[in-house]
Amino acid sequence: MSTTPPSRISRKPSTDPHPRGDTSPADDGPLAFWRALGPRGRRAFGGAFGGYALDSYDYFTLPLSMVALAAYFGLDSGQTGLITTVTLVVSAVGGAVAGVVADRIGRVKALLITVVTYAVFTVACGFAPSYETLLLFRALQGLGFGGEWAVGAILVAEYASARHRGRTLGAIQSSWAVGWGLSVVVYTVVFSFAGDDLAWRVMFWTGALPALLVLWVRRRVHDAPEAAAVRRENRESTAKGSFAAIFRPGTAREPGLLRTTVFAGLLSTGVQGGYYTLATWVPTYLKSDRGLSVVGTGSYLTFLISGAFVGYLTGGYLTDRLGRRRNIWLFAVLSAICVLAYTHIPDGANTLLLVLGFPLGFCMSAIFSGFGSYLSELYPTAVRGTGQGFTYNTGRAVGAVFPTLVGYLADSWGVGGALVFGALGYGLAALALLGLPETRGKELQ
Repeated sequence: MSTTPPSRISRKPSTDPHPRGDTSPADDGPLAFWRALGPRGRRAFGGAFGGYALDSYDYFTLPLSMVALAAYFGLDSGQTGLITTVTLVVSAVGGAVAGVVADRIGRVKALLITVVTYAVFTVACGFAPSYETLLLFRALQGLGFGGEWAVGAILVAEYASARHRGRTLGAIQSSWAVGWGLSVVVYTVVFSFAGDDLAWRVMFWTGALPALLVLWVRRRVHDAPEAAAVRRENRESTAKGSFAAIFRPGTAREPGLLRTTVFAGLLSTGVQGGYYTLATWVPTYLKSDRGLSVVGTGSYLTFLISGAFVGYLTGGYLTDRLGRRRNIWLFAVLSAICVLAYTHIPDGANTLLLVLGFPLGFCMSAIFSGFGSYLSELYPTAVRGTGQGFTYNTGRAVGAVFPTLVGYLADSWGVGGALVFGALGYGLAALALLGLPETRGKELQ
């Protein structure tokens, strides 16, 4: 295996009127990150934003349909939680593989593969004749679901300036709330006009929407030229897209990436364990423990999702202002507090439940805003896809144990009581930061 570090991306003079790294006062406005991307970067932003929004939409077809699915197939809480866990565990494999593919054949080609995969198998879930078939299709959906975020985030990160990278990737992350909101709107309409036995299938069939995005991305989006040049320079390197490279221990001459990979994986596990616990079980909690109707559940989720959207954008801004580590630590603590508060609201105080949905969504989403920039900055170009894809999706797979545990604990503790388990994930994330460096302002290399 080659031990030669990847060559640094050369920064050629730009003809863009708003070049990356510009430090003029106008460069710090709310849309400065957008101007700094340039025309090609904006198209890449559009492709990644759309891909992640539809990734979110396809994911949330399951949690929103979970009650109807459980009734249709006669499932208990543990079995329904297992569907989510299978999706997330397999997504770790898909994400890690997509990262390697992105390093070897390019970001855009890998993005297209992931979007097509999760779209095809989401639609297939709607035709599932049995619980076992649904598990299989949902697992295969996870292959594409796991890879899309890592590939899209890297694609945009390599266009973004160091000064605005946090805000740029935070804006990409906000598309998750857009897709989530769209799924709630469709859920409300479909379940209001169709019986539960058909409605959950229709929800999965609408997962064909990403096919429209694929047609646009194929024609309009390209890899960042500087990153593509580095990939060509390292064409013969055995370290490019190599799992061995991200687990190489440090030496006196070269620091290695093993420590980074271990702690980044723990960070991702904690954040995603907490997040997916809430994302999977809050709709069920609102319907089963709080007794809300379909329309009522949609209203409460609107507050949660609105908070999430604002949280993504705010977190992106703060990750540039405070730094990557401080932003994640701050919102890990606040998210744990919000989970405890949200699940201990007295019976009958549903107005308070409605109001607290906004800060809960805000905090549990703002913590994600720094992930795209932070993980991109922790790895060099030759293994950026591999490192980011592996750590993010390993965290997703291990964090997937949390929803299953909640499912099994729900029978004895109630869904609300079991949700408190998600707060432990945020504690793990805060501890993992102790082993990682600050990377704010770092140029990608």
